[in-house]
Amino acid sequence: MQQPTGYIGTPQSRVDGRAKVTGEAKYAAEFDAPDLAYGIVVTSAIAKGRIKSVDTSAALAVAGVLQVFTHENRAKTAWFDRNFRDETAPPGSPFRPLYDDRVIYSAQPIALVVAEEFEIAAYAASLVRVEYETETHMTDLDVKRHEAYVPPRKRSNVKPPPSPRGDAEGAFAQAPLKVHAEYRVAIEHHNPMETHASTVVYEQDGTLTIHDKTQGAQNSQSYVSSVFGLSSSQVRVVTPFVGGAFGSGLRPQYQLFLAVMAALELKRSVRVVLTRDQMFTFGYRPLTIQTISLGANPDGKLVSLMHDAVQTTSTFEDYQEVVVNWSNLLYHCDNVKLTYKLAQVDTYTPIDMRAPGAALGVTAIETAMDELAYAAGIDPIELRLRNYAETDEADNKSFTSKELRACYQLGAERFGWARRSPEPRSMRDGRELVGWGMASGVWEAVMQKTAARVVLTRDGKLEVASATTDIGTGTYTILTQIAAETLGLRMEDVTTKIGDSDLPKSPVEGGSWTAASAGSAVQKACLSVRETLFKHARQMDESPLANASIEQVMFADGRICLMNDPSAGVTFAEAMQAGGADKVEAEENASPGLLASMRYSGYSHSAIFAEVKVDEELGIIRVTRIVNAVAAGTILNPKTARSQILGGVVFGIGMALEEESLLDHNLGRFMNHNLAEYHVPVNADVFDIDVIFVLEHEDKLNSLGVKGLGEIGVVGTAAAIGNAIYHATGKRIREYPITIDKLLG
Repeated sequence: MQQPTGYIGTPQSRVDGRAKVTGEAKYAAEFDAPDLAYGIVVTSAIAKGRIKSVDTSAALAVAGVLQVFTHENRAKTAWFDRNFRDETAPPGSPFRPLYDDRVIYSAQPIALVVAEEFEIAAYAASLVRVEYETETHMTDLDVKRHEAYVPPRKRSNVKPPPSPRGDAEGAFAQAPLKVHAEYRVAIEHHNPMETHASTVVYEQDGTLTIHDKTQGAQNSQSYVSSVFGLSSSQVRVVTPFVGGAFGSGLRPQYQLFLAVMAALELKRSVRVVLTRDQMFTFGYRPLTIQTISLGANPDGKLVSLMHDAVQTTSTFEDYQEVVVNWSNLLYHCDNVKLTYKLAQVDTYTPIDMRAPGAALGVTAIETAMDELAYAAGIDPIELRLRNYAETDEADNKSFTSKELRACYQLGAERFGWARRSPEPRSMRDGRELVGWGMASGVWEAVMQKTAARVVLTRDGKLEVASATTDIGTGTYTILTQIAAETLGLRMEDVTTKIGDSDLPKSPVEGGSWTAASAGSAVQKACLSVRETLFKHARQMDESPLANASIEQVMFADGRICLMNDPSAGVTFAEAMQAGGADKVEAEENASPGLLASMRYSGYSHSAIFAEVKVDEELGIIRVTRIVNAVAAGTILNPKTARSQILGGVVFGIGMALEEESLLDHNLGRFMNHNLAEYHVPVNADVFDIDVIFVLEHEDKLNSLGVKGLGEIGVVGTAAAIGNAIYHATGKRIREYPITIDKLLG
């Protein structure tokens, strides 16, 4: 049924936009509290060993210092590993801050200095003296890859590679065309605008109100409760605004533990904020070495596909991603073999970063497919079409929907691909070599069980509530749109509350599943309110709706009226008065359909086209144009959706050309732990980005027909840029980021 107030699918400005640009929006480190103390983290100077002694006397002697916490005087916490596991933790033993004298990675937190003032705490922290006993560390994946292993325990929601199909080795050996190469993507660290912070407000009754930088308020709540032996009623986590996260906030980070520990011990409010340098002291996108072997006939059709990956993990957890499966998902082949292994190094555990696994695996396979296209003398789009996967061959399922062909077509038309000269180094613009490259993108379309509550009052105002989080993607806005359209209200009459552990149950905000999950829950709750309102309206004396069914009416402008006669109707207020209700409230859960998940596979797809210009003498690379055509079901809000793809593309530019965390293996330490030396794309690096949303009808995954958008923008972008660089220069770089030294070397 079409509603007159049709917000879904229309471009709408962010409902939280004014709060963000005026400073009204508060982030984790901006909430105040009476008697607030400040904590500064002291980190280890070695990568592995033990702490022989900690001298805190000079720090404690500073006026205003309240306490220095170390492993020697920390509070007692839970004993078992399971108490430290959050809902996204990989298998293993989660890191426990200040647990004992062991140092297991460089820059590990080893002390917390708490003082009356931030500056006092920072000064006192510089006075803490630590003596170490060092042990030999190892952080080099090239050394450890020979000890790589298949993780014995699988990470929840991470599919292991499917069983081999056919005879991949034999088919490769007999193939007329072969591509066999190794591809690397460097370590990347999260650098959101808001660094990680926790403000723990110690209430008069001893309960805690925590403002945490997190992608899951209830995840942080359950972690704190479990670790410190508190009931859920004693811990409330409130995080209305998050200044970017994209995976870094999925797991509770160590500043949360330290701030809560200090608040409980001192019985006062404590704030701990990590510095930009300290943002490099926890999770990261892991270094990944991938080997791909493609065998094909002269017509470019694949006869063998082998994709192997080795990733780093810590010595205490088996972090896992879906890296190699995407190759089998994108391309049809009868002989497939995929492997995925881990190698332990002495660093912190990696963590999900935007499009985890896919951003890595698709970069490799799409680079390899470009190499095959040149080897076969076939246009890169045509090669992909000849190997197009009509079904999910790994799981033997049909796709719920797939418009990747249309992505290729519309993206190529917008980009002008037909004008491409196929030979490398054949296109120029003055002193610059011009290159055009393309790649495919794919990301899973997931839905998680989520609850939402809506409350409609007689004045026509609606409140929407769910514990889900908005990390800047536009969740406030799309939930408001869904609610307003479903009940026929103006968006101005809807207030959305999220990011609070007291609100209805929600998983962490991640995996691009929030729109489908929280959105479906909000829609379902609003539909429940509609039914109650309609029931009240039909019971009114001489109701014009008495003989109508709910399918015959529409909800608009605070009224319920007949579709075929809009003048015949009642107001929401009249219906509630007739039902003796001052408000109508509903709370509903939305879950993925079990039958659909058993029968179908759901994915978003994209086609990325990139133009680069390379200074022939200096090797300077500019990404001058990107066209990204995306098929992701219903687009709830083209304005915020476009922003998501723009951000993902910029992420991909960083992966392709700039972002790289450099480990000094002699020290076992990341050396470029600041934004001066860890390079990210800035305004001068970003030129034209054109986003196309391809029409795609989706009716199996969820009631809204939506697929995730937050991560598909980054997937394949680095490969498209790398392929364009090859077309411009004739030099194939298989190690990302592609920097000047690699191009000129």
